[in-house]
Amino acid sequence: MSTTDTTALLEDAADRIADISRADLQIMLRRAALRLRNAGAVSMEDDVEDALRDLAGDFGMTRNDTIRFIVREWMEKNTYLPVHDLDEDGDVDGNG
Repeated sequence: MSTTDTTALLEDAADRIADISRADLQIMLRRAALRLRNAGAVSMEDDVEDALRDLAGDFGMTRNDTIRFIVREWMEKNTYLPVHDLDEDGDVDGNG
């Protein structure tokens, strides 16, 4: 069942709440909760998924952590987020 189908069912149920059985409402709410729980997943085209999987392996990160890292880096480099500058007075021994 697609997101649109679930959304339409929930909207219809809200419009006629007095006519919906408790069992049907429970099913719809459980489906909605499941979709919300899994909403963190971002689907990509196959070639992007392959590259993302390889990059995640190289970084030693999960797929979702790699996506978060890429988005943060892009946002910092394009000045949508502040860049974390090094403190000039901090102790740095040059060994990275």
